Amino acid sequence: MRLRLARRHAAGAAASLAEAEPVEPHGRNELQARGPDPFRPDRRLRWRDHFVLTEHLLQLDGIHPEHDGLRIAQLSDVHVGQATSDVRIRRAVAAVNEARPDLVFLTGDYVTHSPKPLPRVRQLLQGLNGPVFVVLGNHDHWVDAPYLRASFEALGYTVLQNEHRVVHVKGAPVTVLGIDDGLTGMEDVEATFRGAPSSGTRLVLAHTPPTAEKLPAHAGLVQFSGHTHGGQFIVRGLTEALFRRAGQPYIRGHYRVNGNHLYVNQGLGFGFGGPYLRRGSTPEVAFFTLRTQQAAHVGAT
Repeated sequence: MRLRLARRHAAGAAASLAEAEPVEPHGRNELQARGPDPFRPDRRLRWRDHFVLTEHLLQLDGIHPEHDGLRIAQLSDVHVGQATSDVRIRRAVAAVNEARPDLVFLTGDYVTHSPKPLPRVRQLLQGLNGPVFVVLGNHDHWVDAPYLRASFEALGYTVLQNEHRVVHVKGAPVTVLGIDDGLTGMEDVEATFRGAPSSGTRLVLAHTPPTAEKLPAHAGLVQFSGHTHGGQFIVRGLTEALFRRAGQPYIRGHYRVNGNHLYVNQGLGFGFGGPYLRRGSTPEVAFFTLRTQQAAHVGAT
């Protein structure tokens, strides 16, 4: 499989709130897969099998020095069975494993409206290496959240619904805080943070981006979200206006919200009611490298 390296400077969509400042993604590179399908050698990849691998550098205050260089992979909005090809999902899982990240985050919407694809979610997302943390999305609650939680836990993945876990990575603790879906009224930020460490490396998973507005301000947090599909079908000016009216001012990419970081993943699949097309928003698997502010300063001198 031949990989083509491309550079794209994609700023986050402008947010309507003054404190929600969209930020140019740090070091965003894209690798786009072309050529034969590695899982079906007799066929070439179809348009709906394509996705990009994006790379981001997050410079953070307060993380443990041991976590300078820590690597994270994020998959979101897979929407199994909703025009998202199984090949794309299997290739995304393979790409994550090939990159060997320290942590893997899955940020919701594994199905869409029908319970029929539920068993395939486990089949397609199994085999992710490393500690895997999962939150649920609005579609997951609409279909069958308990089934999905049980399926992921059977794979050894950690599902967080207004909960947190502390895992040791590279010899230091990482606090992973998983906030349940905001659109369905399931989020409880206070419960998620209750009893959690108040400093150190703290990473937040929440399906809906506006949850970032409810986090403790200027706390050195990073929230990883999805939900929007990056706008899915971008019409300049119109898409942003429609999302703002729907209470979703954060459409894709990297934002600063109340002094914390927010990244909105463009997702792998399709979840809106037809047409199953994307324009100006390519399906992605996102990778992040954490850097301490001190290390970033030393590297710049």
